[in-house]
Amino acid sequence: MDGITELPESSRNALVKGRWKSSWEAVWPSLPQEAIDHLPGTGWRHSWKRRARDLIWLALMAPIFGGIFYLAYWVRFDGEIPPANWASFQRMWVWVILIKLVVFGGFRFHRSWTRYVTFYDLIWLVEAATVSEIGIALADRLWMVQKLIPRSVLILDWGITVVGIGGIRAGWRMLYERRWLPFFSRGAIPIFIVGANDAGEALLRTLSRRNTGWNYVVVGFVDEDASRVGSHIGGVPVVGTLDQIAYLAEKYEVGEILILSDALPGRQVRRLIQQTEQLGVRVRVLPSYEQILSGRVTIRPRPVAIEDLLRREPVRLDLQEIRHWIDGRRLLVTGSAGSIGSEICRQLLQFSPSLLILIDRSETGQFFLERQLQRLGSGVPYEVLLADVLDRSRMEYILDRYRPEIVFHAAAYKHVPLLERHPTEAVKNIVRATRQLADLAMEKAVHSFVLISTDKAVNPTSVMGACKRAAEIYVQSLRALSACRFVTVRFGNVLDSAGSVVPVFRQQIAEGGPVTVTDPRMCRYFMTIPEAAKLVIQAGAIGRSGEILLLDMGEPVRILDLAEDMIRLSGLRPGVDIEIVFTGIRPGEKLSEELHLPGEKRLATSHPKILLADCTRRDPEFVRAAILRLEQLADLHQDQAILQALHELIPQFQAQPPVAQEFLPRQDHRQAA
Repeated sequence: MDGITELPESSRNALVKGRWKSSWEAVWPSLPQEAIDHLPGTGWRHSWKRRARDLIWLALMAPIFGGIFYLAYWVRFDGEIPPANWASFQRMWVWVILIKLVVFGGFRFHRSWTRYVTFYDLIWLVEAATVSEIGIALADRLWMVQKLIPRSVLILDWGITVVGIGGIRAGWRMLYERRWLPFFSRGAIPIFIVGANDAGEALLRTLSRRNTGWNYVVVGFVDEDASRVGSHIGGVPVVGTLDQIAYLAEKYEVGEILILSDALPGRQVRRLIQQTEQLGVRVRVLPSYEQILSGRVTIRPRPVAIEDLLRREPVRLDLQEIRHWIDGRRLLVTGSAGSIGSEICRQLLQFSPSLLILIDRSETGQFFLERQLQRLGSGVPYEVLLADVLDRSRMEYILDRYRPEIVFHAAAYKHVPLLERHPTEAVKNIVRATRQLADLAMEKAVHSFVLISTDKAVNPTSVMGACKRAAEIYVQSLRALSACRFVTVRFGNVLDSAGSVVPVFRQQIAEGGPVTVTDPRMCRYFMTIPEAAKLVIQAGAIGRSGEILLLDMGEPVRILDLAEDMIRLSGLRPGVDIEIVFTGIRPGEKLSEELHLPGEKRLATSHPKILLADCTRRDPEFVRAAILRLEQLADLHQDQAILQALHELIPQFQAQPPVAQEFLPRQDHRQAA
């Protein structure tokens, strides 16, 4: 009855009282069968309908089974049945029909007669036919005075039953799907499915059902593997490879191409769109089964998104190693309301920590994070706390109370131009916060400390990058001072994170432009948020104390290409419908980012997407003194002295003169062009 309580009150009353047939019919499809059976006056309806279907099935199958038994005799004796055998047929045919009806009915063979026919249904059919023939043979031997049915007739009856019933079911499904009848496909959109694999076959099955509401007819599969060309899946041919997509789309006059999310790397999706753009063929994306099962998406096709163009091969985690590290332990995540921090929290829910402690100073962010975790309902216990990592006494209290064993430190400022104007705040929020939390981790016997860093720490040209590098150096220097395992994870830009370039471009396109790009030569590495969070957890599991681990970021992407792709995916033309304006490189920015320092060796790890940066470690006493001096200068608001101190600690840092915020003129993007 639980399904009834979720209905609107008016519909519920109409159902219970049985007064309004229209209300009953409106809500009937949404009710579970248990709820329907308990409704007044509805149990008999369901029972009557089932009995009616069973009787219809018996009426249809009885002559079919009788005909198969006669055909077995007819084939055995080449169409001329001797009188003695004809007499045995007449004595046994009623028993044969009854036995088959009982056996096939016991197998519930009639309950899924039309819509779903698979290989397992064939096995089921063979089992039912075999049991029925055994029953017929036993009846022939035990019940009759003498053996009447020849063994060859039993074998023929078994074979004709399997072929005949299987053929009827297959033909009924063909009629149901209507893919094989051209006059039923008039007006349907001819499409290609990318991927001649299990996922493609499942998608074909879904699209073939006539009640999906999609007016599609699949005319072919396209696949990366040339060896699959010429084969068939569900009766649909594999017509060619992705390299031939433009020629094939024109040849078969397809209107759309469907791909599953995560099925292709971003570069191939980009090439696919470029090849079909001139033909007016739409490329659409369906969610992957992982996304469907998580309940985050609907099953409707959607236009290609920028995430599809930048996506690489899916990240596969070593779950056993991560579970050994995480399960049963108390975990703490700082910056939990941020893009990376919140995704780390969601990813950690798939494991079995004893407690998840989430810390951020953003009240609004923590509020919505807690609501989201409640909806996910993973069963992992968690505490959502308001706290500032710079507040040492508050953090000490939290570590004493909850005693976390693993710390993911994701809290930090990240906007480069803004921190160029506020170096004191950058030092406090990045350097001091990391130093205080790392020191507390040592004092409170934390097992593992994972610092999340950035590619901007490599040969830094910004205050933000230099502060991140200083935090890296400090955490790395603690290896010899503590049993705590200090690991640093370094990666580049995170796609669609708060305040990043993608949401900025999206807003500018929605407003009609212009889209502002700093420089046409600017390139960046990109990862999706889930990909980065997964690899951070994996790196934390495999890293050893003092190591800096690099995430494989793939190939860099030109920001100008990114902007043009986003404009095209919005159905507009770059430079025609939406103007692109170049504003010039902002303070602290580089044309291209790097993931490792000069002289750092990149070594392989146990995970193919994670590399080890083998760099020289500094003297712990020197590093600590330099970090404390930086913090002291920040307390005194000595911006120029901070830049000099950062340069002394990080010789690669090329400091730029600080710009006072009150004298910074607003830049008009159109004038800058």
